[in-house]
Amino acid sequence: QLQASGGGLVQAGGSLRLSCAASGRTFSSYTVGWFRQAPGNEREFVGAISWIANRQSYSDSVKGRFTVSGDNAKNTVYLQMDSLKPEDTAVYYCAAASATWVPVRSESYPYWGQGTLVTVSS
Repeated sequence: QLQASGGGLVQAGGSLRLSCAASGRTFSSYTVGWFRQAPGNEREFVGAISWIANRQSYSDSVKGRFTVSGDNAKNTVYLQMDSLKPEDTAVYYCAAASATWVPVRSESYPYWGQGTLVTVSS
């Protein structure tokens, strides 16, 4: 089970850190991804981390502003979001896949947490 938290309202240029905590599974054996979905839009890939592949991946729209990291001791993955823009407003989801690479398609992730809303005001 995945539990995402940390969403809220922030002004443009501000920062937020989202957390994704896992119960019943060890993140170090999975690739953990973050996706987002704005109203009227399809769910899109934001970033992901794979301990097995020892790599991270980001969408072009967030590269340089967002960072995915993890704390194996807490079995938690974080999405640090800096320099937020109004277009980052969306419901953010974390997901996990038993993969040795970093998938960017949501269909590749069988495990999902509930979303957490991020609203960036201009």
